[in-house]
Amino acid sequence: MIVGLTKQQRIQLHNFNNLTKSLSFNMYDICYTRTKQEREAYLEYIDEQYNADRLSGILTNVSDIIGAHVLNIAKQDYIPQGASVTMLISEGPVETAPNASFEESPGPLPEHVLIHLDKSHITVHTYPEYHPDEGISTFRADIDVSTCGEISPLKALNFMIHSFDTDIMTIDYLVRGFTRDIEGNKLFIDHDISSIQNFIPAEVQDLYQMIDVNIYQENIFHTKCKRKEFDLDNYLFGYTSDSLSPEEQQHITDRLTREMNEIYYGKNMG
Repeated sequence: MIVGLTKQQRIQLHNFNNLTKSLSFNMYDICYTRTKQEREAYLEYIDEQYNADRLSGILTNVSDIIGAHVLNIAKQDYIPQGASVTMLISEGPVETAPNASFEESPGPLPEHVLIHLDKSHITVHTYPEYHPDEGISTFRADIDVSTCGEISPLKALNFMIHSFDTDIMTIDYLVRGFTRDIEGNKLFIDHDISSIQNFIPAEVQDLYQMIDVNIYQENIFHTKCKRKEFDLDNYLFGYTSDSLSPEEQQHITDRLTREMNEIYYGKNMG
């Protein structure tokens, strides 16, 4: 018995699918900030753009896309910067869920797709920071979607990509546990997937260099993405490149490129 919950508040599970599917979406925004004042202004801008209220809105849209009801929201803005949001989500009995397609395809944007989902949680944490000497500021947001049921949270990936104007993405997806068919045979995965890229639209894939690291026998999938095109003006905060000398432009370009490569390849570069 669950103490403190009424009969109406308890979640009944019917024909429960015991597979747990977890999606981790990590995005990075890179900016060149020349002075302490620019760094502080950038962090203030990020805190305003991605505060707990806005992040709650993004996660609510994610829950809509995977057909869930929000049971509880815990959110917090931090000092000096950063925010986090955690949602507990669920859906009603299986009988109320419509038939849906689980084919490999990019998920929708803000449109609703009603999918069977019994119980799950979604979290987001933000990490603004800056290099103390090199003039580089970064913003990282981590979103984790964990579901139990028939549909992969990858259906929400397309919307999450469009919710952030990101330079680098690291995406992990894994399936854990097992469920059984009507004859009692164990099922360790219940849908076809060969790569996370199956769930990223072609027009988005065209914008990024992508690397896959997959362990198929363990149902573990990993994709890293780095934006192909580089426009210096997109990485300057409060001014444009035409105010810089060619030497300054090249220096800043080199610093930004190194920063993005280090994040993308996961190592410091000399």
